[in-house]
Amino acid sequence: MNLGFLGLQFSFGLQQSNMAPIYSYLGANEASLPLLQLAGPLTGLLVQPLIGAMSDRTASRWGRRTPYFLFGAILCSIGLFVMPLSPTILAAVCTLWILDAGNNITMEPYRAYVSDRLSDDQRAFGFLSQSAFTGLGQMLAYLAPTFMVNALGFNVNAVDSHHIPVITRAAFTIGAILSFTTIAWSILRVPELPLSDQQRAAIAAKPRTIGATLGEIWDAIVTMPPTMRKLALMSLFQWYAMFAYWNYVIYSISRSVYGESNPLSEGFRRAVLDNGVLGGFYNGVAFVAALAMVPLTRRWGAARMHSLCLVAAGCGMIAIPYIADTTWLFLPAIGIGLGWGSIMGNPYIILSNAIPPERTGVYMGIFNMMIVAPMLLNAATMPLYFDSWLGGDARNVLTLCGVLMGLAALCVLWAREPRPTRGRIAAVT
Repeated sequence: MNLGFLGLQFSFGLQQSNMAPIYSYLGANEASLPLLQLAGPLTGLLVQPLIGAMSDRTASRWGRRTPYFLFGAILCSIGLFVMPLSPTILAAVCTLWILDAGNNITMEPYRAYVSDRLSDDQRAFGFLSQSAFTGLGQMLAYLAPTFMVNALGFNVNAVDSHHIPVITRAAFTIGAILSFTTIAWSILRVPELPLSDQQRAAIAAKPRTIGATLGEIWDAIVTMPPTMRKLALMSLFQWYAMFAYWNYVIYSISRSVYGESNPLSEGFRRAVLDNGVLGGFYNGVAFVAALAMVPLTRRWGAARMHSLCLVAAGCGMIAIPYIADTTWLFLPAIGIGLGWGSIMGNPYIILSNAIPPERTGVYMGIFNMMIVAPMLLNAATMPLYFDSWLGGDARNVLTLCGVLMGLAALCVLWAREPRPTRGRIAAVT
């Protein structure tokens, strides 16, 4: 079921590890990086709730979610192939909008698809399996450029006329192929469960106009379960921190390890590769941790488990700026991996137990608004205080990220999760 998430998250991993450097290669300054990354948060804010609500109202011959998987996968593949060919910052920004639109069209229907197919007692394993494939996909994306240099003999200093490394172009091409093929494989191997006559009648009775869809989203927000409202505060701190971390960790490593701030220097390119190894490692930790969390989450609860993992991630983020040897970077990466493995699984366990099954798509989309809104806030505010409060130093950004992850850990304990009280259709095996 979740193999398609590997390809989807390979795409996200490429963005996390390469978009900030690509912008720098094309001439962007560090303070502007969050603004240039607005495509992801904005498309998530606009697309995911809309697509989630639309998929709840879809009853095609291929299923409720499948048409969105395929269309999103095609857009994602196009964006990945074109991105490293960008000649200017404007071209890269426009391509990122296409890429993120594809990713977001696929994302929430995919989460709803997993929730649709699984019974209550299977959902913890289902979402943590999805988290494991997230870790695996992003691990491969982060490690791809380093593998090309160390195993295939690519030259780290080989760049095109726009200063974009050849290894970046090769990695994005691999991602374009992987994104579509893995999603197509999941669809073919695990088709959606057929809708019952009652479900089809309920869908047919709903109006399908844009106005009705927007009205459905608004009504879902107004009647949002209390647990979901509490998760919003956790998401604010958690995702503000993660977005800032992804944007600035390379710049922090470049300064602390290589004493280099010039993005066109070899030291900076080495920092990009180091972050690839670091990101691959923490995503590998996330892959293993997500599966290992299954019995612990059942025993302690998703909220308590998530809180512990967020604390570990925060400690790791605070430690990175003080490390001058790449070997020691793997120690804080363990904490970040534990946090990331939990982020992509445990909050969705809490959420899925709190929302009505017939509105899973729209609520998964709205929950993503709670993810992208902090990213938008980061993009709007970081340029205002990056040079003044943080001294124009990316290492101070990572310290801030660690503090915010600690606050998110406190907030999730307040949210907790209700006990499942509703039945679901069991998965067909």
